[in-house]
Amino acid sequence: MPQEEMLEIAKKKSSLQIGIPKEISLQEKRIPLVPDAVAVLVNNGHEVIIESGAGEGASFSDRDYSEVGAQIVYGTPEVFQAHLILKVEPPTLEEIDMMKSGQILISALQLPIQPKDFLRKLTHKKVTAIAFDFIKDPEGILPIVNAMSEIAGNASILIAAEYLSNSTNGRGQLFGGISGVSPTDVVILGAGTVGEFAAKSALGLGASVKVFDNNTHKLRRLQNSVGHRIFTSVIQPNVLLNALKTADVVIGAISNKIGRAPTIVSDEMVSN
Repeated sequence: MPQEEMLEIAKKKSSLQIGIPKEISLQEKRIPLVPDAVAVLVNNGHEVIIESGAGEGASFSDRDYSEVGAQIVYGTPEVFQAHLILKVEPPTLEEIDMMKSGQILISALQLPIQPKDFLRKLTHKKVTAIAFDFIKDPEGILPIVNAMSEIAGNASILIAAEYLSNSTNGRGQLFGGISGVSPTDVVILGAGTVGEFAAKSALGLGASVKVFDNNTHKLRRLQNSVGHRIFTSVIQPNVLLNALKTADVVIGAISNKIGRAPTIVSDEMVSN
């Protein structure tokens, strides 16, 4: 008699439904996942739902995402029905209203500056909110924040170079060290990761760099990181004012872990 043959059947992995809405914050052009990252998730059995136009600010079209398996939708509420929501900026109160009970939100929540209604609404809807600006690795480092800070520091100098050029009605000044020509003077406020990478980029282009911070440990670490001695100082109003008077570029890179960054450059300094 014929006997039944036992066939090995692969167990289907539990899949995630990931929603990525279009960012609506002013000048926000980032998107949490690039097409290559979406492809990895889709190939591992997960469903990715992206609002149409979400990647345009980062130069990714809907087609770029659909070709790697993402589902493109044209309504924001539909995206917010996914089990897991990925955002760059914190959701607005209106976006939280679109969410349903038990969802997971991963975003830069910026908790120190959020109003009570923000946390109250998330709690009421029983949303598990994960702030990627507080995620730490085993060494206690904030990997996502550090990566964004490196990008911000490098980009700030490249943007400054563009603004100095004639194409943006600037001075027509080349951001770089030219033999026989005085270098561009750059003042950086803050010696954290943003300030460090801004200093490296500016020095790489041949600029003269001055860094101000009230944390002498950060100033010492920055000195060691850039590889040679540069002007550093704690923030003394008179010293800072003199530096600002001759500066071609000023980069603000002061951070505050418990709220908004403090005001370093006063109205009086600007008027002078």
